[in-house]
Amino acid sequence: MRREQSYQDSRISSWMMFLLAAACGLIVANLYYAQTLVGPISDALGLHSTAAGLIVTVTQIGYVIGLLFIVPLSDVIENRRLTVIMLTVAIVALLTAAFTPNAPLFMIASLFIGIGSVVAQILVPFAASLASEDQRGHAVGNVMSGLLLGIMFARPLASFITSIWGWRAIFVLSAIVISLLTALLSLILPERKPSPTVRYGALILSLGTLLRQTPILRRRALYQACLFGAFSLFWTVVPIHLANQFSMSQSDIAWFALVGVGGAIAAPIAGRLADKGWDKWLTGLAMIIAALSFLLIHLFHSNSMLALILLFISAFTLDMAVSGNLVIGQRAIYSLGSEARGRLNGLFMSIFFLGGAFGSSLGGWSYTLGGWKLTSLIGTLLPILALGYFFTEKRTTKAGTGS
Repeated sequence: MRREQSYQDSRISSWMMFLLAAACGLIVANLYYAQTLVGPISDALGLHSTAAGLIVTVTQIGYVIGLLFIVPLSDVIENRRLTVIMLTVAIVALLTAAFTPNAPLFMIASLFIGIGSVVAQILVPFAASLASEDQRGHAVGNVMSGLLLGIMFARPLASFITSIWGWRAIFVLSAIVISLLTALLSLILPERKPSPTVRYGALILSLGTLLRQTPILRRRALYQACLFGAFSLFWTVVPIHLANQFSMSQSDIAWFALVGVGGAIAAPIAGRLADKGWDKWLTGLAMIIAALSFLLIHLFHSNSMLALILLFISAFTLDMAVSGNLVIGQRAIYSLGSEARGRLNGLFMSIFFLGGAFGSSLGGWSYTLGGWKLTSLIGTLLPILALGYFFTEKRTTKAGTGS
């Protein structure tokens, strides 16, 4: 407890903030390399088009498993050691995915890529623990901007690498990068050993109690689940849509995916504004922007130049809405206290990643059944559902109470 208190009284250095942001970005990118490679991977491994969305969904399910059963360990065991162990799992899974000859083994590898990549959600609360109270929103916003840049750069990078060396190369390169990162983190990260008050089994059982007794956690997680579901639906389907409707090559799709990177600018801005008490106003704004992003491309869904320009605009604004709302939600969760921070973060992330997994699988189904028109309609409805729930929030809700 004394060690935890000393972290709260200190200020995180710019160097450590940059290291954690870069690490989170490089790690979480592993979840998204396959998102724009659904076509090439499906062709190589013999997957039917209706099952192609599972390539992304399985990785996200693995991430949820890790969030529920690995991230809570950060409240029990030394965080640096846990980080190294899980990154090693990710490295082995990446190499397996790179050299697998069949779809079942690739799916298993994808599951473990997701499980190993939960290290990102050990490092984000690590940054919150190192920051002082008045610096926490800023620190979380900066580290999350690194994580979100990793998510957004993963798609164009994977497409560019695939257009040159084939889809397997991105998994090999990532395994090399994560190996180097593991060595660096093992040397640079300070020790963070929590003072556990319960055993691991009781810790896992406590997740249900935490979820039941923390209304703001439920509310923030459901907000982000709807937005992230729309985000995952968009990025799972749009590469196929661009290839079919606009005859884009893999490198063309990579350039398109770069547009979404700009949306990460919302993360540090949202963190700073949330520190000033603008969190509720920004939450509603994020949901409205996400809904409008899909509504535009639903109304104009031809293969015209206008439709393509609107797709570019929507990619940017949707990513901006999702990244900004994520930082606001995490800041609220981290303000609930340090003792259960790992479990609270694990629950928050697992719920909204389930929303993402649902969005990915729903995207593959909707595009096969009703094309872009049905897919964009569903994408519009998801943030509207979040907005409807947002309007039920009491104006007097505080970080730890909520309804």
